[in-house]
Amino acid sequence: MPGLADKFSRLAALKPSRAMAARPATRSVPEPEDSLSLLLGAAVGTNYYGEHVCVSNWFSTPEFAEPSSATLELLCRTRDAAHSKRTHAALTDPTKWLFLDTETTGLSGGTGTYAFLIGIAWWDSGGLQVEQFLMRDFHEEHSILHELAGHLAERPVLVTFNGKAFDWPLLENRFAMTRAIATPRLAAHLDLLHPARALWKLRLGSVRLVELERHVLDAPKLGWNREEDVLSALIPQHYFDYLRGGPAAPVAGVVRHNQMDLRGLAAIMGRIDALLAASSRADQDLDSLDLFGLSRFLHKRGDSDRAHAACSQALDLGLPSQYRTQARRELAFLAKRRGDHAAAALLWHEVAAETAGNALDAIHACEQLALYYERRMKDLTRAIEFARQALAEVARLHGHSGDPYAFARLARKEQQLLNRVARLRHRMGLAIGARRPALPLLEPPPAPVKDKPSGVSG
Repeated sequence: MPGLADKFSRLAALKPSRAMAARPATRSVPEPEDSLSLLLGAAVGTNYYGEHVCVSNWFSTPEFAEPSSATLELLCRTRDAAHSKRTHAALTDPTKWLFLDTETTGLSGGTGTYAFLIGIAWWDSGGLQVEQFLMRDFHEEHSILHELAGHLAERPVLVTFNGKAFDWPLLENRFAMTRAIATPRLAAHLDLLHPARALWKLRLGSVRLVELERHVLDAPKLGWNREEDVLSALIPQHYFDYLRGGPAAPVAGVVRHNQMDLRGLAAIMGRIDALLAASSRADQDLDSLDLFGLSRFLHKRGDSDRAHAACSQALDLGLPSQYRTQARRELAFLAKRRGDHAAAALLWHEVAAETAGNALDAIHACEQLALYYERRMKDLTRAIEFARQALAEVARLHGHSGDPYAFARLARKEQQLLNRVARLRHRMGLAIGARRPALPLLEPPPAPVKDKPSGVSG
C-alpha cells in the first residue's frame, strides 16, 4: 500500500524535531570571498544550526539612565493585577531588558516574510552593546533564530518600537515554522510606539524614529548622522539584489540603519522617562504640546493626579489656540472626578466663553454648567440660563450642518435640552408654590336676607 505509506511519511514529517544537544557557539574570521562580512568588519558566528554573520559594536551614546519606578508602573500597567505585578518585577532590573529591531523581506508579515537581519541591544558598562545577526541566505535562518532565543533567555524583557504589531508576531511565526526552536517566553514586552505617539504626535505629526531623533532626541548633539541612511522602503530590494549576486554595500547600509534604530530606541526610552519625571516639577524646557500629550497619556493610564498637573502646566506654558479649549475641557473633567466641582465649573465657564472655540465644546460646557447650578448650587435660574445658551448653540449649528447624520444628532440634543428646560421650569414652579404663604381661613359670609313680598306685614 504505497499510497498509505506515503501519507504516513508525510504525517511523520510534521512531527517536531527532537531536542538537540547544546553546543557552544563560536565566532571566526570570515573567508576572503565573504565580501559582506569583510565590509562590515563582522565575524562569522557558528552554532548547532549553521553559520550567520555577526556584527558586534559598543556605543557610548545613548548613556544608561536608571528608569524611575513611576515610569515602569505606567508602561507596564495592565487590567490583570497579577500579571502587572509579574511584569513590574521583571522590569525593575534593566539588565534584563533587550531592545530589538528587525529588517525583513517585506511588510506583509505572512509566512513568506523573513527577518533577514535581527538587531538586539542591551545596557552594558554605561553604554549600549549592539549585536546584529544577518543571514547571507535563507538557509541561515535557523542559526540567527537560535542566537536570538539564547539572548532572550538571559534578558526576557523585550523593548521594541511597533514590535507588538509587527516584529514579535513575525518572529513568533518564524520560530514556529522551524519546528525545532521553541519560541522564547517573554517576561514583559514594552512597545514604545504607543507612549511616543501619545507624547509627541501633537507636536510632530509623525512619530517615526527618524523624526523623533531629529526633534526629540537632538541627534546632531548626540553625534548621530542619518544623511546617508537607507530608505526603509528600499531595504527588501537591497537584500534581494544581494542574494542574486548584487553588491554588498547596500546591505551594509541596511545594517547601519538597523544600528541607528536600536540606539534611537534606547534613547527614546530614556527620553520618555525624563519627560515623565520632569512633569512633576516646573521645567521651562518642556514643550507645552508635549506636556498636553503627556497629560492625556497619564489620564489613559489611570494617573489622574499627575495628568491634572501636566495639563495645568501645559496651559500655563501657553498652548496653541487650537488646543487650549480641549485642554480646559479635559482639565475640567479631571477636576470633576477629583470632586473639585467649583474648579471644574470655573473651567467650563472659560470654555463656554471661548468665542473661537468649537460650538460642540460650547454646548457641552453649557450642559455641564446647567448640571452644576442645578445639582450643586441649587440655582435653577442659572441652570435654565445655561441650558438655553446650549440650545442657542445647537440652533446655530443646525443652520450650518449639511450632514444628515449630524442633523439627526443635533435634533436629539435639542430635544434633550428642551426637556431639561421644561423640567427645570416645572421644578421652579413647584419651588415657588412651596414658598408662597398660606392664606388665612375666613368666616363664611352670612346668608343673604330675602326681601319680603309687598303687602305682607311683619
